[in-house]
Amino acid sequence: MWIKNIKIKNFRNYNNEKINFDKNINIFYGKNAQGKTNIIEAIFLCSMGKSFRTKKDKEMILSNKENASVEIEFQKLDRDKKIKIEINNKKNVYINEIKLKKLSELLGNINVVIFTPDDINILKGGPQNRRRFLDIMISQLKPNYMYNLNLYLKTMEQRNNYLRQIREEGKSENLLEIWDQKLSEYAINIYNYRKEFINKINEKIKNIHKEITENKENIEIKYISECINNEEYLKILKQIRKIDIKKGFTTKGIHRDDFMVYINDKRIDIFGSQGQYRTSILSLKLSELNIIEEEIGEKPILLLDDFMSELDENRRNHFLEKINDTQVIITCTDKINIENKKILIYNVQEGKVIGGGS
Repeated sequence: MWIKNIKIKNFRNYNNEKINFDKNINIFYGKNAQGKTNIIEAIFLCSMGKSFRTKKDKEMILSNKENASVEIEFQKLDRDKKIKIEINNKKNVYINEIKLKKLSELLGNINVVIFTPDDINILKGGPQNRRRFLDIMISQLKPNYMYNLNLYLKTMEQRNNYLRQIREEGKSENLLEIWDQKLSEYAINIYNYRKEFINKINEKIKNIHKEITENKENIEIKYISECINNEEYLKILKQIRKIDIKKGFTTKGIHRDDFMVYINDKRIDIFGSQGQYRTSILSLKLSELNIIEEEIGEKPILLLDDFMSELDENRRNHFLEKINDTQVIITCTDKINIENKKILIYNVQEGKVIGGGS
């Protein structure tokens, strides 16, 4: 899988730009706030249908413009395809010029693994960061996962509304049984997807991490959930019903899931060093890359947004050894040299992409 070119119009700080890509390594360098990350964001948008930087689509539209568009031509399984996304009052998505009815139909067309300096917050930050990591990875491979997750969130919102009606209007608690049954049904489906992928990550990450750390560290990921089966979750919902009514929202469920990373049997969030955080996130992302490749039969596209600067020379070299035959799109402040690799280099200046030489 590889992106041939991208056309960006009125997107962030770009007026009208077309960028051609090489199958191998593409480097975009330049000073901060010139538009390098905007290229990564545009590609991610065409993969996931949303930004990794903002929840508000309008923020992606160039100032004083009413709409924006991103169009990508790419090859997957030896077939040429095209994705176009238009952003105005609403978002329209086209694949091969056919308008999609649902955004979920976009998922799985362009598979990406993204590295950013903020990724360290997957391990250092709150559980929502780790759930988001899982959601992005799984939904690319199993579009039905996102369908179930959206149904769960919608059902939970309805349950929360009814909880407040019980508290404020004295409505009957008995009707909660309907929401509980539906919530449990979707929760178990989501749990099974997440559990399966946590198991796959554990299968990959142990050997990857041992190689990176020269056999000094053993890594393990443990999934934490209260929704391991239907009966257990229904029992929990009944036990916390009075608390939920008092608070006006669902306090336990798949929306509170988490996973913990252990290095040599110690929790990284308590005992981990900065170096261990960086190495662990590298191992986690390389595991993601391997899983996606196994699932779809070809390598996903790697998006490295100012990530190479986060690695020392040893980690950088080890990382590059792992990504042969992969299209890589790198942003960085300084022009970097990568030995024995075919490279296409661009300079980015104030929303203009200059160059394209080796």
